[in-house]
Amino acid sequence: MKFSKIIGQLNPTTNDHSLTFNPDYDPEITGVAAIDEATSGTLSYVEGGKFAFLIGETSASALILPRDEAMQAQAQERGIVWIATSEPRLLFAQTIALFYHPYIPTPEIHPTAVIHPTAKIGNDVYIGPHVVIQSGVEVGDGVIIYPNVVIYPDVKIGDRTILHANCTIQERSQIGADCVIHSGAVIGAEGFGFVPTRTGWYKMQQSGYTVLEDGVEIGCNTAVDRPSVGETRIGRNTKIDNLVQIGHGCQIGAGCAIAGQTGMAGGVKLGNRVILAGQVGIANQAKMGDGAIASAQTGILHDVKPGEIVSGTPAIPHKIYLKMAAIYSRLPEMYQAFKQLQRQLGQEKKE
Repeated sequence: MKFSKIIGQLNPTTNDHSLTFNPDYDPEITGVAAIDEATSGTLSYVEGGKFAFLIGETSASALILPRDEAMQAQAQERGIVWIATSEPRLLFAQTIALFYHPYIPTPEIHPTAVIHPTAKIGNDVYIGPHVVIQSGVEVGDGVIIYPNVVIYPDVKIGDRTILHANCTIQERSQIGADCVIHSGAVIGAEGFGFVPTRTGWYKMQQSGYTVLEDGVEIGCNTAVDRPSVGETRIGRNTKIDNLVQIGHGCQIGAGCAIAGQTGMAGGVKLGNRVILAGQVGIANQAKMGDGAIASAQTGILHDVKPGEIVSGTPAIPHKIYLKMAAIYSRLPEMYQAFKQLQRQLGQEKKE
């Protein structure tokens, strides 16, 4: 595909691009690649100045660049055609979609699928081998259910949602439209609810609901638990990585991003557009306001204000954490200076 044709097919909602290339050189683009792995005929991108040096080394035939005249001049000197945008990574993602199309099965119901007669199945649905759909389930139009998925009673699944192989949707879960649930994920399992007694633990039945709003994506082997009463809710367009634990009764806002190995105890509340890096832990009932960010391995024991960035355990403001980290690396020399000062003071007292 010619580079000029690729530009013409990009999403028109991303409309702040400025295209500059020699009309006598409109290369054929056969694929996309990381800039340090690109070969002749491939297109790549540079997100910022940190990787600008790679423009001088790459074998890519075309680049997506930031609005940086120095980078653009460097590409021009090497004869690499380019397009400039304020969002290079987004434009590159749109370009990938021109070359790669994920596998979409043809609608059918495999003969080995077990579907309860009370289940309602929409139009143009794919149901793969050995799928189990129990009583009272409602499946919307265009849904894809890959092999070995198990759907418990009274589940609702919205249009165009994809359930990958071997995930489990437990009773009374409600999954919106255009959601993606990856392999091994469990939606709506019993929350960890036990009441201490003199003789041991009394199991509290988890009678609540789990609700995933439209556009939610759940990674492999992630668990979203249902509560004893009420609901666990994941807001619209929130994206959750692999190996995440979301406890019973959590309320997660819209547009959040939650990285792998994060764990939330029961009753956690996240506002909209919250970002949690890998291995974040959030204690029972803690709250994070809109736009808050927690860096990797942060332990959140108390509420976090909207827009605040926190790090460390227990969590503190990120700027303070960076200062502490800088001091921590100097502790050995600071300790030696302290011991020397002690010796000097001790000598002065003796004199």
